[in-house]
Amino acid sequence: MTAKPPQEAQRQAAQNRRARFDYFIEDTLEAGIMLLGTEVKSLRLGRASINESYAGDQQGELFLFNAFIPEYQLAGRHLQHEPRRPRKLLVRRREMNKLLGAVRQKGITIVPLAIYFNPRGLAKVQLGLAKGKHKHDKRQSEKERDWQRDKSRIMREKGRGE
Repeated sequence: MTAKPPQEAQRQAAQNRRARFDYFIEDTLEAGIMLLGTEVKSLRLGRASINESYAGDQQGELFLFNAFIPEYQLAGRHLQHEPRRPRKLLVRRREMNKLLGAVRQKGITIVPLAIYFNPRGLAKVQLGLAKGKHKHDKRQSEKERDWQRDKSRIMREKGRGE
């Protein structure tokens, strides 16, 4: 059920950088997303935001809620889409049952990590099965990140012969 992270050949449209800080990502999955034409054009401009969005069940199907894709300015007024409308996610039935079964457990949520275009030009969403971090977990992550940064700086300085 693990999905490959977006690679260089795939053009990133939106990224949820805060998700890895706020959640433990237990598993990832790639899903298709049903979009309108103006939404695709707006995504290609890279102005979308998925920082406050989440995926969930609605009438037995998986939807992405609260993702912000701004209106495409060059389209006519009657062709515009609603910026925060729920968008249907395209996953196999078995994967959806696995995701929704995990959501029913305590503290698990489905968080979008990135929206990107694959090499064929199709919009994809990288979903993560996430468990919320407590304050002390976030502090530990921050200490680890700072140590990695300091360690790489020290190694870089030693490599120069200083």
